[in-house]
Amino acid sequence: MMPQQTIDLLEYYCDKYNRKSFIQDDPILIPHRYTRAQDIEIAGFFAATLAWGNRKSIINSCNRLMEWMDNDPYRFVLHHTPKERKPFEKFVHRTFNATDVLYFIHFLQHHYAKHNSLEILFAADDMETGLQQFRQAFFALEEAPQRTRKHVSSPANKSTCKRLNMYLRWMVRKDRRGVDFGIWKTIKPAQLLMPLDVHVENYARQLRLIQRKQRDWLTVCELTANLKQIDAKDPVRFDYALFGMGIEKAIV
Repeated sequence: MMPQQTIDLLEYYCDKYNRKSFIQDDPILIPHRYTRAQDIEIAGFFAATLAWGNRKSIINSCNRLMEWMDNDPYRFVLHHTPKERKPFEKFVHRTFNATDVLYFIHFLQHHYAKHNSLEILFAADDMETGLQQFRQAFFALEEAPQRTRKHVSSPANKSTCKRLNMYLRWMVRKDRRGVDFGIWKTIKPAQLLMPLDVHVENYARQLRLIQRKQRDWLTVCELTANLKQIDAKDPVRFDYALFGMGIEKAIV
């Protein structure tokens, strides 16, 4: 049984950070500029993919991508010309470079020519399977560069899949707070798994929500299972709590 003090602390920070004021300094700001579902999906996918390092730098890189897409990512993905791809040949964000971004655009064009949403690629009975099948589909095209594979993680490689789990939170979760979008309906919030980075891990360990020594896919599963003791239908809402504690360097 989880101590009530731990539950109260998580609820407090979840309430504090699951608010619209959170959006302005977070990469989720990028998809929040749009209302069309496909624009939200595409902008969110790039924002989540680039979400490592300094948040200001992440947002600046995403802004640059959206500007090159004329701030109309769905139209751009479907109908861009070879000339309109030229600016992307200079793109760099940490280790994500022109080769990677151009393949992402190529894949998205291929996918949206046949389907209305990316959700179909993730939809499965469990998200471990969903993440594996997404990566398999994403690199199924002949043109897929080997180097780009490092930017799309998979549980099969024991990765925590932090950025993809965060993307899924954005697309699937929906509540009255208005931060997450909840535009995908096949996948349920109860299926989601925690986005796990070093800051979330540190506070989860301090609260004894993780016993496993490594930080890998099984650690993600352990943390999510423990948070389901508090909210079985929506465990990843506590991402706000653990992330918020990290921002504040909270003493617990």
